[in-house]
Amino acid sequence: MRWTRFRISTAIVAASVLAIGAGSTQAEELRLLTWGGYAPDDVVAQFEEETGIDVQVTLSNNEEMIAKLRATDGGGFDLAQPSQDRITGVQEEYGIYKPIDLSKIESDLFIGSMLNGTKMNTAFDGEVYGVPHVWGTSGLVLNTKMAADVKDYTDLCNDSVAGKVSYRLKRPTLIGFAFAMGMDPFAAYGDTAAYQEMMEKVGAKLTECKPNVKVYWTGGDALINLLRSGEAVAAMAWDTGGWKLNEENPDITFVAPASGALGWIDTFALPAKTQAEDAAYKWINFVMQPEIAAKITAAAGNFTASKGADAFAEEALKTRFQDSFPPEAIDNIKWYPPVPAGLEDIEGKILDRVQAS
Repeated sequence: MRWTRFRISTAIVAASVLAIGAGSTQAEELRLLTWGGYAPDDVVAQFEEETGIDVQVTLSNNEEMIAKLRATDGGGFDLAQPSQDRITGVQEEYGIYKPIDLSKIESDLFIGSMLNGTKMNTAFDGEVYGVPHVWGTSGLVLNTKMAADVKDYTDLCNDSVAGKVSYRLKRPTLIGFAFAMGMDPFAAYGDTAAYQEMMEKVGAKLTECKPNVKVYWTGGDALINLLRSGEAVAAMAWDTGGWKLNEENPDITFVAPASGALGWIDTFALPAKTQAEDAAYKWINFVMQPEIAAKITAAAGNFTASKGADAFAEEALKTRFQDSFPPEAIDNIKWYPPVPAGLEDIEGKILDRVQAS
């Protein structure tokens, strides 16, 4: 009996050693919930080779990210990439994220104004829940020879471009015009009455400007064709659309408005039940290195918040970016904060009134 017990004990110890050994050789895994182009194959392969961490990529969008993390109370993934304006409200309602430990972020890798802006816009209960990754803007796309005097959103109302202007009847137009008129709509987010008054002024300006509008564009391809044909020479649109047209016609490009381009940022955020937090921080710091970030720009088509990454971008794209965004223009970007309840109803009524005028 003693011999049997000894043999069983020895077998248990041996099995435990094997189990420990197997665990030590098993690769660590990072489960990444992200957008298309943000984790290109070559970047994933380089990260896996340098760290030994296996990366499992799940492509998604804001709505799906929220749904997946809600279904698991913040489980199933180790790192997610929601837009910065989709974090605090979601966190308040569902608690699916955990705070970022900023001491584990190599902050020197980030463009300072973007990092600070994202920290502010993702702050909840005194904690930061997101840091910036990929970003883009809307502003002015101009034929610079035919719309040389257009420097800001309200210049789309100038007589020099009458009948050759295009923009959307959407909230970015309201926001952009408000800034160009010397107001700060984001600062009024907490005061519904003040916001209503501000939007009334913007609506009146857009109604006054209506004769200048060739057409209110609803799709990017339609707008590109308007600018390509010369039917429109000045528009409010996305930076990537302006750069695409610049490939064909050097006179057309994206211009950051004097009052500031309007910016969106997709972030890095930690799900509440992440199981590989250290791996998540390693991934963040890895992809924010300028040379790595340039590979993500090539795949995604948008730039990242990595400081100096534009120097490693494809030469023509780098030139377009630097021409559109000197450092002072980047620092002047107006980043979209979370939208409080009720404001979109105000905006919708103003836009309907402009449309019907």
